[in-house]
Amino acid sequence: MADIIVRPARPEDKAAWRDMRAALYGEDPSLLTDVEGYFAGDPMIAAAFIAQDGSHVGFVELSLRNYAEGCVSSPVPYVEGLYVAQGARRRNVGRLLIAAAEDWARTNGFTEMASDTQIENEASLGAHQAYGFSEVERIACLRKRLD
Repeated sequence: MADIIVRPARPEDKAAWRDMRAALYGEDPSLLTDVEGYFAGDPMIAAAFIAQDGSHVGFVELSLRNYAEGCVSSPVPYVEGLYVAQGARRRNVGRLLIAAAEDWARTNGFTEMASDTQIENEASLGAHQAYGFSEVERIACLRKRLD
């Protein structure tokens, strides 16, 4: 197995990053727009890191949120997306991506980070806890359509 390299996202990663986003979020036309926006300076994604082992095997994206549950500072670097390709799981790729995100946050003067996952996603919850995150709250999000 090749060594995992984690580095900031670069313009030549656009297609692979978009494909990984599609694997995580599903097909959506905004997936490539968000990636393009990142390289154009759109602040929606504050930082992005890519993991490679010869091919693209994962990414992490951070935004800056004014508020995050359980956090005392503002703004807070927030893990908006974390993805590891199926064949690269259990190889510390997620841990390396989170470490890169933490390094970026510390370098930029932040003292905490936040993230979320669906309540029923035990694998993601376990991974977050293994990365050092602590669960601070559980919520049910509700919606009402107004016609």
